[in-house]
Amino acid sequence: MKHKIKPRGSVIAALDIGTHKIACFIAQVIDDEGGLEVVGVGYQAAQGIKNGIVVDIDAADKAIRQTVHTAEVMAAEVMKGYPLRDVIINVPGSQAKSHNLSAEIQISGQVVTEQDIRRALARAQDQVLSDNLELVHTIPVLCSIDGNTGIIDPRGMTGDKLGVDIHIVTGDLSALQNMATCIDRSHLDIIALASSPYAAGLASLVEDEMDLGCTVIDMGAGMTSFAVFQSGQMIFSDSIPVGGWHVTNDIAHGLTCSNADAERLKTLYGSAIVSSSDDAELIDVTRLGESGSDAIQSVQRSLLIGIIQPRLEEILELIKSKLDRSGLGTSLGRRVVLTGGASQLPGLRDLTQQILDKQVRLGRPIRLNGLPDAVSGPAFSTTAGLLNYVVSRSHEMPAEIMASVDSGSLWDRFKYWWKENW
Repeated sequence: MKHKIKPRGSVIAALDIGTHKIACFIAQVIDDEGGLEVVGVGYQAAQGIKNGIVVDIDAADKAIRQTVHTAEVMAAEVMKGYPLRDVIINVPGSQAKSHNLSAEIQISGQVVTEQDIRRALARAQDQVLSDNLELVHTIPVLCSIDGNTGIIDPRGMTGDKLGVDIHIVTGDLSALQNMATCIDRSHLDIIALASSPYAAGLASLVEDEMDLGCTVIDMGAGMTSFAVFQSGQMIFSDSIPVGGWHVTNDIAHGLTCSNADAERLKTLYGSAIVSSSDDAELIDVTRLGESGSDAIQSVQRSLLIGIIQPRLEEILELIKSKLDRSGLGTSLGRRVVLTGGASQLPGLRDLTQQILDKQVRLGRPIRLNGLPDAVSGPAFSTTAGLLNYVVSRSHEMPAEIMASVDSGSLWDRFKYWWKENW
C-alpha cells in the first residue's frame, strides 16, 4: 500500500527519551519520495527518567523543554518562527511487550481486499488488548490463502480462507500516560509511537539485513533492548533491565570511586575483552571522598576490564537466553547489529560474536541527510529511526491506522494525523 508522502518542505520531529539522555531531531522533507534532511538537533542528560519510566514529572518536563528548544534554535530558519508542535516519540523496551499471533478469516471464494486484512488484524488485536495496554505496532508479517503460505501481500488474490501471521507490540498504558503528560506540559503533541529497538533497526540496518534475518541490540544506559527482523519486518522484540549504567556502577563499586570517575575510566580505558598488554598498563583512580596526592591510586588496566567484562557477558547471555526461548530458530539469521551509546565500548563486537556465535557489526544512522557528526553515531540510532519510521514504513500503515482507531484511549487523536498524511 502506498502512503501519501508529506509534502516537500514539511517539518517532522522525533523525541527520544532515554534513561541517560533526551534527544530531539527536527527534519525537513526535501523531495517527493519522502527524503529527509536534519535541520535541528538538541540533546542533553536525562532528568526525571529511570529505566524508561518517568519518576519526576517536573524534572522530565524541564529536560524535554530544554532539549526541544535547542533543536528549535538550530532549525530557526526552517521553522520560520513557528514553535514545534508535533513529535514522534519512542516507547522504551522496558515498557513494550512483543506478541506473535495468527488470525484466520473466511473470504468464501472472494478476492482479498484491504478490509479483509483489517478484519484479520482486528481479530489478532482482540487477543491481546486489555485496559492496561496500549497498541504500539500491529505488523502483518506473512499471509496464507487456503494453506498456501509465504504470501507477502494477498490483496487481489482469491480463496476461501485468509490467514495472517501478525506481530503486535503493546505498551504499558500508565507509563505511556505519564510520558504523555510530560510532553503535553511542554506544549507538544504526540503524533506517533515507535518502540526503541524497532526505530534503531530502521535507522541502522541495510535492506538485505532486514530481509535475510538480523538481530538489532540497542544497548542504552538503563536497559538493553533488541529486535529481530526478517522479510523486511520486525518479527520479535524484547529487553532486559541492564545497560551501560550498570557497568559504570560496577566500576564505581569495584574501584571505590565516584560514578563520574567510573564513567570517565570506562570511556577512556574500558574494553570488553582483556588483552595481554593490559597487565602492564597502569591507570590513575581517584579514591572516593579523598583529596590530594593520597587520593590517587594506580591500578592495572586489566583490573578495570576484569570488572567490565563479566557484566557485559551477563547482558549478552541474558539476550541469548531470551532469543533461544523465542522459538524463532533460523529466523534470527546470522547477523547482529549493535547500536546505542553503550555499544561503543572497544572489544564488545568480538565478545558479542563469541557469545552469540553470529557475525557482528556496529550500527549507526544511515538514512538521514545533514546529520551532524556529533550525533551520527550508534547512540543516536533510535532518534534517527523515529524519523525513518514515519516516512518509510508504508507497508505497516494499514495496521497502524487500525491500532489508532480501535484503541479508543490516550492516542485517539492519532487517527486524524494518519488520515491527513497517509
